[in-house]
Amino acid sequence: MNEHATLSAAGGEAPRQSPTPTEIDFTRPAGEEAYYAPDSMHWRIFKNEIALAVGGVAAVLLEFADARIRSGVWDHSVYPVDPIGRSQRTGMAAMVGVYGPKSVARRVIGGVNRMHAKVAGETPRGEAYSAQDPELLDWVSATAQYGFLTAYDRFVHRLSEAEKRAYWNGGDEIPRLYGVSEIPHSEAEFFAMMERLLPRFEPHPINLEFLEIIASGRARPEIPRFIHRALARAAVDILPPIVRRKLELGREWDLSLRERLLVKLFGKMADRKIDPASPAYRAAQRLGLPGDTAWR
Repeated sequence: MNEHATLSAAGGEAPRQSPTPTEIDFTRPAGEEAYYAPDSMHWRIFKNEIALAVGGVAAVLLEFADARIRSGVWDHSVYPVDPIGRSQRTGMAAMVGVYGPKSVARRVIGGVNRMHAKVAGETPRGEAYSAQDPELLDWVSATAQYGFLTAYDRFVHRLSEAEKRAYWNGGDEIPRLYGVSEIPHSEAEFFAMMERLLPRFEPHPINLEFLEIIASGRARPEIPRFIHRALARAAVDILPPIVRRKLELGREWDLSLRERLLVKLFGKMADRKIDPASPAYRAAQRLGLPGDTAWR
């Protein structure tokens, strides 16, 4: 039993359920714009489930490297008992931010912010934390930016420097709604933020537990487990090398050549698969655009 589980068993506060709904109608209200434009890099990248899966796992590892975020998630969310559901709701919140009507995005983000206002405590070593700490808010937002872009670039389609700049500078409104104050507008600015936090990063059993949950395939049991393990290793592969060393993620998490080719194959297939039920397709319909706008 890890030290966070021990705290919960001793009578700690019950985890809070996420306020993010698991289903949202992206087709309504008709004509209402999203915070990101249909021709944005965000619309292009977020439609790809492989980029989101790999980038999302990498982002969580970057967040869990800091004990304050790791403790906040483990002690105040349903993650220890429902990691799959929690991850799906986090993914839905990201989709709402990119494709959802502005009014719905504000409502969902407002619910997340109200929940975060109640999240505070101490790490097992006695350091105080709060989910509203500007440093932590900034880092969580930045890890998502880095994770999704890097995963798409590495495993789906190589992006030009102009495309990367367009992504990093695609708009600050959604991060601002979450209370983020420092927003990196380039990979260099992201790494500068990371360098400030790097002395705090440490290995922990929760990091390995999280990776094993991903590799187990519990989220999508209909997909062969070897594919899930390849996706987990792909997420480790895009971590900055110094972070991987800090987290002590050894050679057992190396992405083999076969796995790399497999992830790239699935990434390219996902980029060509036009899904009428996806948020990207339905959001385009809401705006009176062809459903395949994000794929063009």
